[in-house]
Amino acid sequence: MRGFGVRELLDCYARGAFPMAETRDDPRIFLLEPDVRGVLPLDEFHIPRSLRRTVRQDVFHVTINRCFEAVLRGCAAPSPGREDTWINERIASLYLELHAAGHAHSVECWRDGALAGGLYGVSLGGAFFGESMFSRQTDASKTALVHLVARLRAGGFTLLDAQFLTAHLQRFGAVATPRGRYKTMLSKAVLRQADFFALPEGLPGDQLLQSMTQTS
Repeated sequence: MRGFGVRELLDCYARGAFPMAETRDDPRIFLLEPDVRGVLPLDEFHIPRSLRRTVRQDVFHVTINRCFEAVLRGCAAPSPGREDTWINERIASLYLELHAAGHAHSVECWRDGALAGGLYGVSLGGAFFGESMFSRQTDASKTALVHLVARLRAGGFTLLDAQFLTAHLQRFGAVATPRGRYKTMLSKAVLRQADFFALPEGLPGDQLLQSMTQTS
């Protein structure tokens, strides 16, 4: 995929495809367009009670785009139960370019001054494509997801693409979406005007949860 850059990558997202690698040590990348997509409905997002308490108590300090590369590297690093990942150096380079162009964003969770977890993804119109998340402390990435959903709802997004449906994401309300339906949702979402920064950074957890009630 020589010459594959930001514009080409955004075009892939707009038509329903995204890049992956076999392993983090494999220099090749390929495009995937699953027959069934995992989608998190923004208006039906479910927050488990214990996680709601974690968010309300501000266990983590949450920031936006403060250390995108550190989040990317955290997602690419091996961890217990995830000894290998699909984020190779070529993919990392592409998403760093996307971030510099304003299309890739990170949500970071901090505790005692250290990065405890986070997630990153790509925005295009009113669609957000979740790429990966990681945790170094319990509930860090889940807290990042709650903050992401609140931000997307406040900013007028209509699609949160989780790529693949997992049991973990089903706890939050993720649903299996056939390719045809997904493409219909996608085509409408990418044409919308949306603002990833509509929600102030550093909003206390109780206010964040309240904002989600107001936008439901």
